[in-house]
Amino acid sequence: MRIFLAGASGAVGKRLVPILVAGGHHVVATTRTPSKVDRLRAAGAEPIVLDALDRQAIMKAVVSARPDVVVHQMTALSTLRNLKKIAQEMALTNRLRTEGIEYLLEAARAAGASRFIAQSYSGWPNIREGGRVKTEDDPLDPHPPESMKETLAAIRQLEASVVSAGHLTGIALRYGRFYGPGTSIEPGGDIVERVRQRRFPIVGNGSGVWSFVHIDDVANATRLAIEGGPAGVYNIVDDEPAEVSVWLPEMARVIGAKPPYHVPVWLGRLVIGDAGVSMMTKVRGSSNAKAKRILKWQPAYPTWREGFRTALAPGEKHTEPVDLAASRSTY
Repeated sequence: MRIFLAGASGAVGKRLVPILVAGGHHVVATTRTPSKVDRLRAAGAEPIVLDALDRQAIMKAVVSARPDVVVHQMTALSTLRNLKKIAQEMALTNRLRTEGIEYLLEAARAAGASRFIAQSYSGWPNIREGGRVKTEDDPLDPHPPESMKETLAAIRQLEASVVSAGHLTGIALRYGRFYGPGTSIEPGGDIVERVRQRRFPIVGNGSGVWSFVHIDDVANATRLAIEGGPAGVYNIVDDEPAEVSVWLPEMARVIGAKPPYHVPVWLGRLVIGDAGVSMMTKVRGSSNAKAKRILKWQPAYPTWREGFRTALAPGEKHTEPVDLAASRSTY
């Protein structure tokens, strides 16, 4: 197939391109950074430098590529650092999830594509009431912290646009919290170093439930969605949602750091704001049963416990994508 991959130089794209090329697909891969063109070309893709918010440029690039599938992996999350300023720091990503998605959908239709795959997110957007683990049928949070309202609205708009994309088969993949190569949870990554320096404390009782997923499992799930499967929303997470009070001390242990400090909620709010406190104490995890059942996806790292040991143990640093082509699914 011919695949137009927007945002190919991000965390997902860097792992996805080699897998698609190895599967015999022709990949037209976009980046907003000219210095990343050579790397995309070396991975076997046809690179394009593209401004994702330039409608005319998007239309021209997609129509010229004549893709069977268009994939939206565009975010601006690599510089996200301050949860107290999450609204400001998510502003560009929100535009990519609203304006950017509409331009790509319009271009995909004009180009005659048959499928459209988009990156969404699972975790803090889940409703923070009831059971600790949510499915795709559960509602998203009707009352998120004030600083997260615009981001949740952008996620809602993205998913609604994709799954109602007319003659396109639209799939929104709600990825869990990434770890592994090219993410903030890898040796030397931002979160790992904060944990090592004891600058990532457990706030309150640490009862917030997080769902993780290894970046190579993300790439494989995305490949499966590109190659087949019905329209809809799918959680792409591992098998073991875990409370902050469980996974954070284990990460510290795996990397050889001292256990994290515990701080009260009032102090956490001063440092990380209401959004950060919610992530630490109230958020719910996600179920992957639908993706397993319908997309026939099986994570190579079924639990973050195994994945952390593989990806974060001292001296371990993996740079090549896991070869997951053997789990190919046909529809």
